[in-house]
Amino acid sequence: MLFLTRFTFTPEARGAIIARFKETKGLPPQGVKMLGRWHVIGGNCGFHLSEASDASLLLKWTLRWSDLMTIDVYPVVDDQQLAALL
Repeated sequence: MLFLTRFTFTPEARGAIIARFKETKGLPPQGVKMLGRWHVIGGNCGFHLSEASDASLLLKWTLRWSDLMTIDVYPVVDDQQLAALL
């Protein structure tokens, strides 16, 4: 299943986020494949698209960062999956 994640943070958290990102590279836990990550230029948010068969693995990943940012996770389908449902 695909998951679109949006993360937002305050300017005050930026330094701690950068330090943790340098340390961990923001990689997902085993069982989650990150398909891409994008950062808003000059902004305080970003997105990543991931694939996982178990949604609880996304929870594990978000809990690693939820002390520094707000994270919203959305299960999504692509055009082919939508077409099959229609």
